[in-house]
Amino acid sequence: MLTLSRWKIIAVTLSVIFGILFSLPNVLPQKTLDAMPGWLPRQKLNLGLDLQGGSYLLYEVDTEALHRERLSNLVEDVRTQLRNEQIPFGELAQQGDVVSVRIGDASRYNDAMNVLRKNIGAPLAGVIGGKDVAVSGKGDQRIQLEYVPEAIRADAAKAVDQSIETVRRRIDSLGTKEPSINRQGANRIMIQAAGESDPERLRAVIGKTAKLTFQMVDETVTPEDIQAGRIPPGSEVLKGDRYAAVYVVKKRAVVSGDELTNATQTFDQNGSPAVGFAFNGAGARKFGDVTTRNRGKRFAIVLDKQVISAPQINDPITGGSGIITGSFTAQSANELALLLRSGALPAPLNIEDQRTVTAELGADAVKAGSISLAIGAASMFVFVILAYGLFGAFAAIALVVNVLLIIGIMSFSQATLTFPGIAGLILTLAVAVDANVLIYERMRDEANAGRTPMAAADHGYKLALTSILDANITSLISGLIMFSFGSGPVKGFAWTLVIGVFTSLFTAIFITQVLIGWWFKATKPKKLPIA
Repeated sequence: MLTLSRWKIIAVTLSVIFGILFSLPNVLPQKTLDAMPGWLPRQKLNLGLDLQGGSYLLYEVDTEALHRERLSNLVEDVRTQLRNEQIPFGELAQQGDVVSVRIGDASRYNDAMNVLRKNIGAPLAGVIGGKDVAVSGKGDQRIQLEYVPEAIRADAAKAVDQSIETVRRRIDSLGTKEPSINRQGANRIMIQAAGESDPERLRAVIGKTAKLTFQMVDETVTPEDIQAGRIPPGSEVLKGDRYAAVYVVKKRAVVSGDELTNATQTFDQNGSPAVGFAFNGAGARKFGDVTTRNRGKRFAIVLDKQVISAPQINDPITGGSGIITGSFTAQSANELALLLRSGALPAPLNIEDQRTVTAELGADAVKAGSISLAIGAASMFVFVILAYGLFGAFAAIALVVNVLLIIGIMSFSQATLTFPGIAGLILTLAVAVDANVLIYERMRDEANAGRTPMAAADHGYKLALTSILDANITSLISGLIMFSFGSGPVKGFAWTLVIGVFTSLFTAIFITQVLIGWWFKATKPKKLPIA
């Protein structure tokens, strides 16, 4: 194993060059980096929230609000289905978690049951032939509809998953680097944005549901009707824009923001900031049909239950695109476009906790971590050199290259280094030293057994390799499990540990092999310095 083969020398040389080039930007001042040639790497370590400061937010997904919205939509679905079949009904209302309706004609009761069972609800995952809505008769010509418990739980879990992805897209659009976004518990989302010192800026983008709908204005309702509370079933009163305090609109949306393909900040014909939008094929067809059938009427553009614009349809809009005008500034129009591009949240997010980690605290953490790393490394260097002399110095050199490789790989990949990650780095150095201790002790045993120095060194590497692989494979498995199932500090520790396993194996085996091989070739010793 001590043969100085060309591929080993090339691999060691390239690894040292890589480690130096990609680690160097972390210790050079910014002016020096700017003056360097463009082909040289300039990536620095991406420090986590605990090292460089930033914002911490904890949100709770309001799954109850989602369920209430689903029940409200269920009421409208029942109304639509019974009207389409011309079945008389009354007393349609939501009572708690149940939607109840009374069929006016007893002879059509069975027809109503069949229509609702056939057309209401979606297939229930994992249940053959099952639906997420249960339809049952309750006597007195009443029909009761409710979501089954499995569907409620599935909706809640899906809402949290969708919220995490939507939040991630929104934060990425802000340019925040490497945000940590993780589920906490059943319905909470923890957000750590390193380097983002203004949590209010994050909240302004993250917390908005941004549910965009296009709904027809109900122009049969007069201001007197609104004042008296005479709102027809199937319509609702929403807060208005600068032209009207409130609007009465149809509850059923004709097109939703889910069918948008793009949204950008633009300007209207008067040069005022606006938001341009474009629908996908299905949305464009729906929008074209609605504007064709309702020429001369008004439709409301509704964002989070507030009308932001209610233009009149002068001509059919068949191109699948348009603009949203309102009291926008360039910044608010750009933020709305960002929200629409990233998609609506399936449920509101309620802020549970908000904290700001200052840069000073992060600098203290970096200083403490650097000191602990230096003390740990120095202690290991002293131990290994005192214990094994020249070979211990070779092991110390391998440790230095190991650190350079870990920092270089993390800088190159822009993986986030956290304070627990520094602990993982220190543990990696200890494991790397352990590998050299196993090798050197096996060499000593072989030398004491009467083997020549070269044979003792060669057998030391061969016989210790199995134990080294066993120890590192178990560390690798542990690190992968922590990385897969952990979050926050655990994930940062695991990531550094996983990288360290590979670099430790390489440096402890190959770099010391090359150094010891050169030493044998140059000195041709009669005795091992560790015997």
